[in-house]
Amino acid sequence: MAIPIHSDTVLTPPLPSATVMVVRDGPAGLEVLLVRRHGNSGVLGGVHVFPGGKLDAGDRLVEAAWLDRSAPDCALALNEPGIDADTALGLHVAALRETFEESGLLLGQLHQADLAVRVRELTAGGTAFAAALQQLGCVVSTDSVRPWSRWVTPRVPSVTNKRFDTRFFVALAPAGQLAEHCVFEATEAVWMAPRLGLERYWAGEIDLAPPQIMSLCQLARLQSAAEVMATAASRAPALIEPEPFDLDGVRVICYPGDPAHSVAQRVWPGPTRLSYRNQRFEAEGGLAALLT
Repeated sequence: MAIPIHSDTVLTPPLPSATVMVVRDGPAGLEVLLVRRHGNSGVLGGVHVFPGGKLDAGDRLVEAAWLDRSAPDCALALNEPGIDADTALGLHVAALRETFEESGLLLGQLHQADLAVRVRELTAGGTAFAAALQQLGCVVSTDSVRPWSRWVTPRVPSVTNKRFDTRFFVALAPAGQLAEHCVFEATEAVWMAPRLGLERYWAGEIDLAPPQIMSLCQLARLQSAAEVMATAASRAPALIEPEPFDLDGVRVICYPGDPAHSVAQRVWPGPTRLSYRNQRFEAEGGLAALLT
């Protein structure tokens, strides 16, 4: 299924959001969790994405006694000039909440047979996610999600009619917990080697949006879950503000370091642009450019 290309200007500000690349070591090496969005979804229907979604008001409301680190420390981790501590905390909590809602994984929590069931019961009754953890005696583990990058949708989005200011986090898959997709928002949850995800995309077996393509491209260069977490800890999150344009009737999205981008310095190795050809986004040099 081809992703439709949008050309309308969106005047509303980007929505604060969080998404999480949950990683683990599989039999053949590094794996990341992808969920396939339901086909009738208003955003990227049918596309494989990382668990994530918008910041909710309840994500900011966490008692300090139930945090593993302070709100100001969450702001320091994001390394964003001007961000307030409550918003930074909320984005970390949103990352935890969305991962749970879309995959059933409780990041940073020890495996307990009925914990996920009890959290679902409380949140279904209107209790905020963090408050539910507090009621069950669980620390809200903001340190289990580490900032990786920040993606800001341009005013002319290419694959959605909305704008998002999305913080990408990485997290280790919690031992003993089973990933299961949310039946209302997704049709599958699958662990996949980053390289295999890109190969399956190129073969037309799955659909990916540009942020997932470029993020998998970066993960494919790493060998283990520990290396992913160490990489996140070793540098500030990359700011990615894609700049789209049309060239000879082809939509091109360029990234920092590309000759056509307003930021000359690269933020990562690999391709600096994707072009919409053959009903998909392709890097110059094809699949090999994404994998090497």
